[in-house]
Amino acid sequence: MKSFFTTLLIFIVIGSVNAKTYTLTSPDGTIEVKVTTGDITTYSVMMDNETVIAPSTISMELDNGLKMGEQVRVRKVRRRSVDELLSPVVARKYNHIRDRFNEMTLFFKGRYSLTFRAYDDGVAWRWGIALRDPVKVANEQAVFNFPEDHYIWFPEEESLHSHQEREYKYIRLSAITPSRFCSTGTLVDLGNGKKVYISEADLFDYPGMFLTGIKENPYGLKGKFAGYPLETEQTSDRNVIVTKQAPWLAQTSGNRSFPWRVMIITRNDKELVQSEMIWKLARPLELKDVSWIKPGKVAWDWWNALNVYGVDFKSGVNTDTYKYFIDFAHQYGLEYIILDEGWYELDDVLKIRENVDLPEILRYSKSKDVGVILWVTWKALDDQINKALEQFEQWGVKGIKVDFMQRDDQWMVDFYWRIARKASEHHLLVDYHGVYKPTGLRRAFPNVITREGVAGLENDKWGEKANPEHNVTLPFIRMVAGPMDYTPGAMINATKKNFRAVWNKPMSQGTRCHQLAMYVVYESPLQMLADSPSNYLKEKDAMDFLSPVPTVWDTTIVLDAKVSDYILVARKSGNKWYLGAMGDWDAHDLQANLDFLPEGDFILQINIHLAPGGGWVGVTSLKR
Repeated sequence: MKSFFTTLLIFIVIGSVNAKTYTLTSPDGTIEVKVTTGDITTYSVMMDNETVIAPSTISMELDNGLKMGEQVRVRKVRRRSVDELLSPVVARKYNHIRDRFNEMTLFFKGRYSLTFRAYDDGVAWRWGIALRDPVKVANEQAVFNFPEDHYIWFPEEESLHSHQEREYKYIRLSAITPSRFCSTGTLVDLGNGKKVYISEADLFDYPGMFLTGIKENPYGLKGKFAGYPLETEQTSDRNVIVTKQAPWLAQTSGNRSFPWRVMIITRNDKELVQSEMIWKLARPLELKDVSWIKPGKVAWDWWNALNVYGVDFKSGVNTDTYKYFIDFAHQYGLEYIILDEGWYELDDVLKIRENVDLPEILRYSKSKDVGVILWVTWKALDDQINKALEQFEQWGVKGIKVDFMQRDDQWMVDFYWRIARKASEHHLLVDYHGVYKPTGLRRAFPNVITREGVAGLENDKWGEKANPEHNVTLPFIRMVAGPMDYTPGAMINATKKNFRAVWNKPMSQGTRCHQLAMYVVYESPLQMLADSPSNYLKEKDAMDFLSPVPTVWDTTIVLDAKVSDYILVARKSGNKWYLGAMGDWDAHDLQANLDFLPEGDFILQINIHLAPGGGWVGVTSLKR
């Protein structure tokens, strides 16, 4: 295999005899990018003088015959350095984010450009065009060649029609043939603690990127993209299948930048969890008034199948049950409840079911200072988008949970942006489910407050995918991209031996503290309490923690971490520090170094022993 790969590298060099190389380094000087132009365009990346990405070809072909990256002539090179402090409207792991990078843009004959950015924790590149007329993108070649047969956490997909709720298979790069592919982000293990996380940012008016194997290089990955949907078929209230794709990827403006291809490169697993590179690469805020955007916690009905008990009414999808959820949310200071599937007739989002008095529910929720979020299927919403959003605003609804898109072709990517913009015009939060991973939309439209795209707790209703090992893999891959609506909070908890999937009365895998720790470890400005209020009301100790725990943070410090094994995180909110630890099915003993605390007297008892499937939470505040 190695001799075969050497032949490939020789071919690249020979094919670019007249090439010129341009170099870009990270602000701290530890990461170096080399971009070589000529007959083809390649890039390579080094960190600490070791090859991370071997020479890899990149190009883009337009329908007007322009082949960007081939037979190039560089007209000029522009460089800049940026070091500024950014303040997200809705914090996640930080309320201030330092954006420090060096950038190099190559401008080519043919009115197109290639921009590279080098951060201290990674590299990103993107194409740009400055043409007069609209264009179609016929093809994009995005290659990531590795110098060795590394292991990869591979979220394998069977179809481009996907919720992107995958397990992460730990396999060799050489096992990924051109017939296999995965969604992004994905994580490559370079050994000695070093990792490369591959994804994209600023996905706008363009299809999302998957990754597949390369026939010519068993250690390489290349981008795979859905063609533009020409014909679709609606097979149910929630499934719209693409039945015919165009032989091109996107039809778009001739004057634009394309999505960033992102490589976050870290020396240890702690750095992965702390990165905000995807958000920093996204386009800036587009809203003028953001005062109405409020993060918070949500009492959620669907996972627990509305199983409330000890009440004088019949539980289910009805007004009395929703009022019970509102009373629970009010009692514990939860900001919202969700009315999930069942409140409307599935083909018409404005046709409320007979046993649901929505105006009364909204009146009651307002009297209790609890906001209401409504679940909708995306197609039913889109069929009446203007009328529906106007009605939701008039009713006093605070947000929408939009579900089952299951695609990221160009048309569907545009749908996400369109809904975000229209929802903001009616002061509605958006929680996307059945969705692709975050790529930075929430920076431009912070009303998109969280999203799924993760194999979360719901999987325990029908299988074993959401097990503790999977749960401690998520912070290092899926969560790196942005907030994830895992929907934690199970109060019925089982060991590996005793777990059973029960649809109407679900339990979780692992301990109670494993679930509680998710509220510190997992990042979602809109955080669910997935279990029945009746179960929470029996668990005073759990609610003493869940009631006050924040959903956004001033700062985050990862104290100890190992992908798929364990994680220990400290997060600050106001004058309090919250610590959370989670482990896989093995027991772990962890130590928390508290050097990050400022001077002063703090109260905290720490003895972190994680049982199999275990977790741990602690809260400390400055002693007055």
